[in-house]
Amino acid sequence: MSGVWVFNKNGVMRLVENPYNQSAGDSSESSSSGGNQQQRLRRKILVHLPTNEVVSSYGSLERILKSLGWERYYNEDNAGHLLQFHKRTSIDLISLPRDFSKFNSIHMYDIVVKNPNVFHVRDM
Repeated sequence: MSGVWVFNKNGVMRLVENPYNQSAGDSSESSSSGGNQQQRLRRKILVHLPTNEVVSSYGSLERILKSLGWERYYNEDNAGHLLQFHKRTSIDLISLPRDFSKFNSIHMYDIVVKNPNVFHVRDM
């Protein structure tokens, strides 16, 4: 069982299985810390800083990564469900789900850490 625990207005906690599938404007919820629930449910976007381009597909991401020296890494074990990139000059490996709709902030921050000052994650 995974998800996020949220407080309703009446103070009762409940588990939200996937907060991104729930409408962000649900008025029956508020955060216990006083923060804005709607703000925590915002989607993230990956931005290529030199061009200010929002990465909206694996095609655009692969083009940018190739220009930075990353190469596609083909592994038979993960061929069906992962896209992987590596640099010959490092031990770093970027692993992404093959389905772009499953590309999330965890994958974005992995790219940011491995490419400092090139990418940035922002709220949409």
